[in-house]
Formats: sequence, structure tokens, C-alpha cells
Amino acid sequence: MAFEVIENTEDRAAETVIRRKIYRTDDPQYPIGYRYALHYGFLGGEGVILRYDNENQTPERHERHTPDGIETIEFPGMIEFRDRFVNEIQELP
Repeated sequence: MAFEVIENTEDRAAETVIRRKIYRTDDPQYPIGYRYALHYGFLGGEGVILRYDNENQTPERHERHTPDGIETIEFPGMIEFRDRFVNEIQELP
């Protein structure tokens, strides 16, 4: 199975971290052609503020994680999804 790194960044500020991992892949576990984890949380694994991912055991399931729980969401496309994540972080207090 081949993959290509589209984005793999980590930005730390004070007690928080923003990680954006996006890989293009031909792995059948990721039928949309991407494996991704977009994470905004506290350093040291203390908790998630916002996370989008498809790194779960159900192919084609996309999740949005917040302190309130996990919800299944629609996937509009990788660029739109990444932009949505970045914009949502900017709107948080």
C-alpha cells in the first residue's frame, strides 16, 4: 500500500498543540483516498479540544471529537475539511 504525505505539522503554544496529519493512500481501509487526523488539544494528552479523524475501525466513518463526545460527520472533501477544522479552531475562545 502506497501513501503520500500531504501535511504533517505540529504547532505548540503554551499548553496546547495543533497537529495536522493528512496522507493520500490507496489502503482499502480509507476508501476516500485519505487517512487524516486533525487535532487541537492539550499537551501531555490531557484532553481534546477539537479533533477530526477517520482513524477508526469503520471504513468511511468520519468523526468529530470534542470534550462533549464523538459525533459522526459528513466528509465534503479533504481541502474543505481541513479548512473547516482551521476555521473552527480560530472561532474557539
